[in-house]
Amino acid sequence: MRFRPCIDLHGGRVKQLVGSTVGDPGGPRENFVTDLPAAHYASMFRRDGLTGGHVIMLGPGNEGEALSALTAWPGGMQLGGGVGPGNAAAFLEAGASHVIVTSYVFPDGRPDMGRLREMGRIAGKGRLVIDLSCAAVGGEYVVAMGGWSRLTETVLDAGLMGALAEHCDEFLIHAVDKEGKRGGVDAGLIALCAEGSPIPVTYAGGVRDMGDIEAIMAHGKGRVDYTVGSALDVFGGSLPYAALAVMGKGPIGPRDGGGRD
Repeated sequence: MRFRPCIDLHGGRVKQLVGSTVGDPGGPRENFVTDLPAAHYASMFRRDGLTGGHVIMLGPGNEGEALSALTAWPGGMQLGGGVGPGNAAAFLEAGASHVIVTSYVFPDGRPDMGRLREMGRIAGKGRLVIDLSCAAVGGEYVVAMGGWSRLTETVLDAGLMGALAEHCDEFLIHAVDKEGKRGGVDAGLIALCAEGSPIPVTYAGGVRDMGDIEAIMAHGKGRVDYTVGSALDVFGGSLPYAALAVMGKGPIGPRDGGGRD
């Protein structure tokens, strides 16, 4: 289990938002906003040897900051948010280790395998991450798109993860109902990731203290990596970044052999 750092961009600035409000007409609820550039955080992650994190562009007006972060930590971070066949190669050439896709491969709320294969041809399986962020609905987890504001018809389960894993290197999964609320993690979703994913998966959402990190370890059986946003002291919270940075240097979660026993 490894800590993966993150940089969320909204309106051209580094922010931490409440995930479920990203699509609200009046704008999202902000937990943290800074005038420090994205490159500042990327340089910090580079200094501390943290790889496998991600830069997420939440809406338009963020590309310049995203590119500056990739330049500051070339090969050290993944890039997501509006990624498709028209820009994936450019982001990889600019320094992204991987590109992260959701909406493009779920055009009608269901995975389009033709589009997924197209992205694989452009990025290569080893440099492609699929975002399967989801919300809890009726005892299941349903994939969300469009800044997490639109639920699809796709249920997250072991079958889906197994099929998609043939075409990508990792999954990124935010618990949309928990994201930005610092109210505790989604144990059920973490367990599902641990048991159902045959490739590395990063969980995000709800972390507030070290007890939640321990819960991710327990429910994820050490197989699920994690990211922390609003709770980190460098993003206005109280959880020490320095302590988690030490945990970010271990091996990435399981490949070849899968998450299931």
